[in-house]
Amino acid sequence: MAIEFYGIPNCDTVKKARVWLEAKGLAYTFHDFKKEGADPARVASWVEAKGLDTVLNRRGTTFRKLSDAEKAAIDAGDAVRVMVEQPSLIKRPVVEHQGAILVGFKESEWDASF
Repeated sequence: MAIEFYGIPNCDTVKKARVWLEAKGLAYTFHDFKKEGADPARVASWVEAKGLDTVLNRRGTTFRKLSDAEKAAIDAGDAVRVMVEQPSLIKRPVVEHQGAILVGFKESEWDASF
């Protein structure tokens, strides 16, 4: 029952999700986007499974700081490349568990998945 957990350690939502997992006694492997980067094939699979609007974090400061050309690249279908180059654009956390993918932390959704 491996849990693969992707995120950025100083993200408040990631911190909440990690506390939740630890409170449930669930072990996980943490992949730090800042240190390890984001794998293009994995990001593409998340987008395929969950949709771009779920995986892309359009609310964060990183998205707001993108140039018009970078935003146009996302809209033109090059979103995976842009998210891999700037992993802060990926909504966090992303968790892979028993073939399921969870994006973001909603306690009720996580309760139903674990």
